[in-house]
Amino acid sequence: MERRANRRIRALLAGFAVLFALTLGRAAYLQVVEGPSYETLAEQQHVETIELPAARGTIFDRTGKPLAIGEQATTVYADPQHVVNPKRAAIVTGKVLGLDPDDVYRLLADRSKGFVYLQRKADPIRAAKLERKKIPGIGFYGEERRIYPQRTVASHVLGYAGTDNRGLEGLEKALDKQLAGRAGSERVIRDPFGRAIDVVTSRPERGGRNVVLTLDNQIQATAERMLTDAVRRWGARGATAIVLDPRTGAILALANAPTFDANRFASAAPDARRNRAVTDIYEPGSTFKIVTIAAALEDRVVTPTTSFVLAPTIKVADRTIHEAHSRPTEQMSVRRILYESSNVGTITIAERLGAGELATWIDRFGFGKQTGLGSLGESPGLVLPVDQWSGSTIGTVPIGQGIAVTPMQMVSAYAAIGNSGVRETPHLVAKVGGRKVSPRPPKRIVSRQTANKMMSMFRDVVVEGTGTEAAIPGYTVAGKTGTAQKAENGRYVRKYVASFVGLVPARQPRLAILVMVDEPRGAIWGGVVAAPVFRDLARFSLQYLEVPPDAPETKRSALVAMGAGTIR
Repeated sequence: MERRANRRIRALLAGFAVLFALTLGRAAYLQVVEGPSYETLAEQQHVETIELPAARGTIFDRTGKPLAIGEQATTVYADPQHVVNPKRAAIVTGKVLGLDPDDVYRLLADRSKGFVYLQRKADPIRAAKLERKKIPGIGFYGEERRIYPQRTVASHVLGYAGTDNRGLEGLEKALDKQLAGRAGSERVIRDPFGRAIDVVTSRPERGGRNVVLTLDNQIQATAERMLTDAVRRWGARGATAIVLDPRTGAILALANAPTFDANRFASAAPDARRNRAVTDIYEPGSTFKIVTIAAALEDRVVTPTTSFVLAPTIKVADRTIHEAHSRPTEQMSVRRILYESSNVGTITIAERLGAGELATWIDRFGFGKQTGLGSLGESPGLVLPVDQWSGSTIGTVPIGQGIAVTPMQMVSAYAAIGNSGVRETPHLVAKVGGRKVSPRPPKRIVSRQTANKMMSMFRDVVVEGTGTEAAIPGYTVAGKTGTAQKAENGRYVRKYVASFVGLVPARQPRLAILVMVDEPRGAIWGGVVAAPVFRDLARFSLQYLEVPPDAPETKRSALVAMGAGTIR
């Protein structure tokens, strides 16, 4: 019996020895051979790298008013692998954050994922309330939400930034690199319940740079309101207004109608988001006569007093072109041709100038290429090369048809005349990160003498020509009306673009303003539809900028006339 017991003890000891050897071998194998892979797995389960988003730079207007800012928010996320009770966590999270608990549960119950967003950029107060619940597996980090405090104001210029705070349109996209800054990061160790217990390494974030624009929020908002009123009044398809300082090229307002709330960009129609002032092209009509007349004056082909005997129609190749309003054959000076907006007279001057020379001047004025604004998807327009002109092109292009321009190109051309013949590059950005942004160097387009002659004739347009509705009591005004028929599928249709481009005060221009109304109904003429909007916008801007009147006698005359009941 004793011998049999000893054998059993020895067998048991041998069994324990074999089991211990196997266990030791397995442990050695796991530690030495498979150790690195398990170490990596453990690290993945307990060490997490968190991105620390950088604060996006603020966009200010010229007065320091914020147009685009960052608002603090809290992003709520989860690691489903560490959520102990997904159903209860989903109910609590949904109730606190205002989410559908079923949607939250589907995210939390998927344990194949180690990271899911429960709500990006949540309300920080609600997120803090949820954080106090200390639900295992649910985490929080601060994030910034892009806000446009003035909603529709300058929305076409600003564009918008998406959920990830990356610019998607407008200046937000064009200046994304400067505004975005650089994100930071933290490597965090978590316990089995997903709670952070230590920070291994960290790299601080670097905030984006602030941007200061040339826009003035008051002039911008006023322009948008007036355009919206004009679109409503005339049943128009849309409208554009640009207010520019001809002395510097700084854009004080760049407005379009319809507009949209940049805070709700996802629900805005593509047509409402389109920045018509720089992306859309149109046949300008009579406002384009600035090129024909200025070129002829500069080349000394005519003077303001040069006269022509003009029939009511003119035949150019296979086309007969009429005046906008019927009149008999009569003698007209260049000055009168401009202020009465004679098509026949302008074509007669263009024929004397010549097609090749006119094409050169079109290029010199900047048509057919971007103005230099360049950051908003600017179109170069559509200019036919002179070697592709037909016989009748010399009859259409001089009066602003058969050529397509942007509103920005057109106001830039008038600004050059108002700045004694020197074109300053239009620009929207004044400073980035405190450093001044310099636009392209200025370029002389015509001589000071020619510019002065054009300004004198443009004043006649407002005093006794087609632009009398643009007159502003107390100020001299120079400008030109435009009424252009639209083409569709290669044929002109009964749709029009009404416009007015002007300079105030005419004696020493501080503002160049363009107003363009697309497809007005009930009236089509630039002098009727667009000129009154120009007048009201210019009057507000002059008073807001405290520009002193340069013709106080006209204000007194207007007041006397109103008292006599002759003006309504």
